[in-house]
Amino acid sequence: MKLPVFIAWRYLFSGKKRSVINLISWVSLIGITVSTIALVVVMSVYNGIGELTQSLFNIFDPELIVQPAEGKTFHTSAIEYDKLKETDGVVAISPIVEENAWMTVHQAEAIVQLRGVDDSYGHSCGLDTMIFDGVYLLKDRIPIGIDDDSADVNYLLLGWNIMVRLGVNSLSNTPIALHIPKRGTTAMGFSMDEAFNNGYAYPSGAFRVQEEIDNMYVVTGIDFVRQLMNYSSDEVTALAVSVDPSSKVSQVKKELRATLGDAFTVKDRYEQKPLYYKIFRSERLGVFLILSLIVLIAALNLVASLSLLILNKQDDVRTLRAMGMESKDLRRVFRSVGILIAAVGVVIGLLLGFVICLVQQHFGIVKLGANAIVDAFPVAMRLVDFFAAFGIVMLISSLVVFLTVRRAKL
Repeated sequence: MKLPVFIAWRYLFSGKKRSVINLISWVSLIGITVSTIALVVVMSVYNGIGELTQSLFNIFDPELIVQPAEGKTFHTSAIEYDKLKETDGVVAISPIVEENAWMTVHQAEAIVQLRGVDDSYGHSCGLDTMIFDGVYLLKDRIPIGIDDDSADVNYLLLGWNIMVRLGVNSLSNTPIALHIPKRGTTAMGFSMDEAFNNGYAYPSGAFRVQEEIDNMYVVTGIDFVRQLMNYSSDEVTALAVSVDPSSKVSQVKKELRATLGDAFTVKDRYEQKPLYYKIFRSERLGVFLILSLIVLIAALNLVASLSLLILNKQDDVRTLRAMGMESKDLRRVFRSVGILIAAVGVVIGLLLGFVICLVQQHFGIVKLGANAIVDAFPVAMRLVDFFAAFGIVMLISSLVVFLTVRRAKL
């Protein structure tokens, strides 16, 4: 151990002499420790909330979605549909027909995004696991009359907030009317039947995924939406692609683009909701910068600690000068004291932050509200956050120490 560092270590951890300076030094260390814990814990909780929100979006949004580069719809017969299904890493492809619709029942109404899907969609994306009320049912045949005749009945899966707005539930016997404007017409000067394609369906259940989705989407059978839109049996607005977990989404995306050509776009989840992910990253950076200001405030305690230590050790300074130590070496001594305080504080803070996050992960000590999707605050620790916390605390502390010692008269 070099002499300046050894002297700094003795100044900081010597147990022979206790004074107010030692107390201030320990207050500085505790301040840095607490601010480091705050950095680690808050960033980990923010990561957990972000991952939870993303996972909820992922239930409704496919891993990859294929859409026409121009126009609104395309025909699956016009593309190499079978080749797409055989692409390495593709588990399933589900056709989607999506359109805005006006829903009315009794005196209630709502403008919704109506998404028509096939039978495999709910299982492949996991929507069938998010049914909050009722059952996952899009279409069924029911007997009519006294003979063995039966008829198809269409059902709707409503976002929870839409179900509340319409005042219905999965046991409602009153059909919900759906109205979609006919292509090439407007409502002005026309009756409802002339301006709209109308259809009726019963609510079979409600899903509760995320507030934005619950406020907007209604899911039903794709054939029903095609009927309302006057589409042909192979006409779709998009294809939802499920990717094998062992495959890279980027590689599957590249192969699909090569098969489809420039006439189509293939978007992953980040590209499907670019604004959300940009806002999430910006908020995360903002939270980190705000916490860094707290670190700066805690590090300012080092100014008082080092200033008093330098004044208190003037006799030692004269002795060391008499022994031949130069000013730059004396400054190294006190800089080392400040760096040691910061280093010990940040290491303890990282360890305690890790323990707190680990306890929250396994035991969920801090709970959320009764109506929350999860019981306790979610936590997701990332190694990069620990390195970032260490780096920012040591950088701020080192700057404060350097400027304090530089201005000292030694």
